[in-house]
Amino acid sequence: MRRLLFVGLVLAVAGPQAASAQTTNSGTDKFAQLETMLPTPNSYRTASGAPGTDYWQQRADYDIKVTLDDAKQAISGRETITYTNLSPDVLPYLWVQLDQNILDKNSMTTATQVGQLQDKMSFQAVEGLLSDFDGGFKIESVTSKDGKALKTVTNHTMMRVDLPTPLRPHQSVSFNVKWHYNINDQLKISERSGYEFFPEDKNYLYEIAQFYPRMAVYSDNQGWQHKQFLGSGEFTLPFGDYKVSITAPADHIVGATGTLQNAAQVLSATQLKRFEQAKTAKKPVLIVSQDEAVKNESSRATGTKTWTYAAKNVRDFAWASSRKFIWDAMGISQNGKPVMCMSYYPKEGNPLWGQYSTQVVAHTIKTYSKFTIPYAYPVAISVHGPVGGMEYPMICFNGGRPEKDGTYSPERKYGMISVIIHEVGHNFFPMIINSDERQWTWMDEGLNSFVQFLTEQEWERNYPSRRGEPRNIAAYMATDKSLQTPIMINSESALQFGNNAYGKPATALNILRETVMGRELFDYAFKTYATRWAYKHPTPADFFRTMEDASAVDLDWFWRGWFYTTDHTDLSLESVKSYNASTRNPQVENARLQQQKAAAPQSITAQRNAEEIKQTLVEEKPELKDFYNDYNPLAVTPADQQRYTAMLSTLSEEQKQRLGDSQNFYELNLRNAGGLVMPVVLQMTYADNSQEIQTIPAEIWRKNNEQVTKVIVTKKPVISFVIDPFQQTADTDLSNNAFPRQPAASRFELFQQQQQAAPNPMQLQPKASASPMQKLEQKPVGSGN
Repeated sequence: MRRLLFVGLVLAVAGPQAASAQTTNSGTDKFAQLETMLPTPNSYRTASGAPGTDYWQQRADYDIKVTLDDAKQAISGRETITYTNLSPDVLPYLWVQLDQNILDKNSMTTATQVGQLQDKMSFQAVEGLLSDFDGGFKIESVTSKDGKALKTVTNHTMMRVDLPTPLRPHQSVSFNVKWHYNINDQLKISERSGYEFFPEDKNYLYEIAQFYPRMAVYSDNQGWQHKQFLGSGEFTLPFGDYKVSITAPADHIVGATGTLQNAAQVLSATQLKRFEQAKTAKKPVLIVSQDEAVKNESSRATGTKTWTYAAKNVRDFAWASSRKFIWDAMGISQNGKPVMCMSYYPKEGNPLWGQYSTQVVAHTIKTYSKFTIPYAYPVAISVHGPVGGMEYPMICFNGGRPEKDGTYSPERKYGMISVIIHEVGHNFFPMIINSDERQWTWMDEGLNSFVQFLTEQEWERNYPSRRGEPRNIAAYMATDKSLQTPIMINSESALQFGNNAYGKPATALNILRETVMGRELFDYAFKTYATRWAYKHPTPADFFRTMEDASAVDLDWFWRGWFYTTDHTDLSLESVKSYNASTRNPQVENARLQQQKAAAPQSITAQRNAEEIKQTLVEEKPELKDFYNDYNPLAVTPADQQRYTAMLSTLSEEQKQRLGDSQNFYELNLRNAGGLVMPVVLQMTYADNSQEIQTIPAEIWRKNNEQVTKVIVTKKPVISFVIDPFQQTADTDLSNNAFPRQPAASRFELFQQQQQAAPNPMQLQPKASASPMQKLEQKPVGSGN
């Protein structure tokens, strides 16, 4: 029988033998291209993912006058909308969003809410079921520019405005809307805007958004985006210029999207001076100090002030108003342009907000600009109030409040920093790179959560980021598929919304950057996408195509697996076989086999027979012996040596050297147990305890999506193999990643049920006359301190 070139010793085998590379996949080819699933390229959107030569988008400009009623917690307003049709289509009607109608008593959201009654329910939960609050828009009139009534039809959160004359391409039309509505109490009805009441000083803090009827988007890829607002899918809006006049109580401080146009009329001379100082300050300057804000809480000045703000080329507008506001600011330069980073917050936000908020705003603008496009707006604002986190152009509303004694847990501190980064970051996604939030939440929240992760890591080393690291999404991806939906699903239909729209897409992009593409290729492609679609309306296909176009990396398998399915990563190293090249020298090979035979353990039968069978028949009758009783098949004969010599004569010198090589050959049987094809990150530990990492591209699975065999050749012997040693692919089962298998170390903890929340670490410290946070300067620049 012919002896093989490789003679192998099986170190360990677990599971089935590796399938042939030509084995047919059992399901859909995971490397099939997405061409049949993506929209056909055209002159509006190209196959490269860039806007086409005929790309267009509509424009909506607003002139708004709005009044805040601090006694009734209500808004009244009137606006003139100028809508410009830059499409090639004739429009007989326009669609306007009435998002406040989600709080109408008969809203579709209320009618379709599902839930269950519990044995124990909070007062707030019951109040929500019994609430008769009516917060929907009350449209008083819709008129043409010359004051004539226009016919309208309201369908829940959408209002159709029928035009007297169809709006032709490159024409504009102006119309007026007058309205009012009641503002919701955020602590009772948690929506994206509303008010918070402070019973201690009987003041209100207002964070106001979706406060005006807004134009819906009309685009080349879907026509009117007038899907109803049900609560999850956020807002899709055209760009335009805004002039907004906000009338509020005279002792209120008002912050808003855009730049203040009448500062001399609404700010004191001292406040104006401090604002000018802040433009070049190295740290935040207090425009309104805490002492001044506290004094203002009890002022109850009569009359009103009107604050006028203007913003160019934005898609929305929001504002905040309160007599409780502390206000600080710091100017930075971004790509040669000044940006005022500012924060508005009540005293209840200190000491956290005074120390961190504006610094976080500035850091976010700088870091996002590095990874996407330079921030071009003149201001960026963080407001502290009851809203957990919500974003608008140049302004965002953020939670994160310390305890009443001024202490806070690390979770509260980092949670506050993270929410400010996230919401300020939304200036880029989707306020500038203006994706369709109503349809694709992940293009807004997912992309933003990814850059948030990058920004957090540049804020503080080893920052405790909640999302971004692959290991953090593994538990979600391992849950039952019936509890998941693909990323590519409408916002209102997504299950486990935070994981689906935020965590999973953010993690996917991090894996692309670190493991699939590498930072250089990814960063360039990501910036290319941001640059191409700044101030435009991108779709998922535009993102997918641009990332491939700018990197020369085929990512269809990645988009298909991560975005279109609920498959998860679970790569298993089923078995490893070890081989060395045979020398073909009978002296060497036969001696090795002889040692193997001698070292092989005796079977249990042979062991027991040696004790129980005192004498075999052949031992009793020597005449039964013949040649084979003393024959050693591993003994080297002259004929063996002659054959070896003859074989050597047929080989080249290089081939002879290969026979004596000390290379180690390993056959790895890999199984894709989770269904999601991914690169194989392989760590090898050698006999001398040194280690090496090899990253095998995901294309290893292209011929067989389920099981493959890979041969690894090393100069040094390997004592262990581990897949994904740094947990960079979101592998959901690490128990099958190592060979030989490694038991998972864990511990359980014994505890006694606690009846009350444990104090935070700051509260456990010995009391001092004043905490470092209380010693923070709360006096404005120029006050003598």
